[in-house]
Amino acid sequence: MKFTEEHEWLRAEGELVVVGITEHAAEQLGDVVFVELPEPETMVARGDEVCVIESVKAASDILAPLDGEIVEVNAALIENPALVNEDPLGDGWFFKMRIAELGLLEEYMSEDEYKDFIE
Repeated sequence: MKFTEEHEWLRAEGELVVVGITEHAAEQLGDVVFVELPEPETMVARGDEVCVIESVKAASDILAPLDGEIVEVNAALIENPALVNEDPLGDGWFFKMRIAELGLLEEYMSEDEYKDFIE
């Protein structure tokens, strides 16, 4: 897994990258009550707002970590947005995207670097 300064995690699965938010981010948000997901087949550029998540405390945007195409979204979050809090690194993922080069993930933080970042 790789981690962004925006508290997103990235995991390569074959030729796709799965994107979610970290446990730290989920704790900071509080109880997630709504998730707006992107449409599959949407082309995004790094830094684009891709998802909106609303919690009892605030609304936050999830940004595209890389240029690519959204190929799948986690529809389970529409019915049960609390999955983001219950299992942020697993069932609480937001979307999967296809990127041109998986090697681009290497520019993001490792788990140890991310732990240092949030301390």
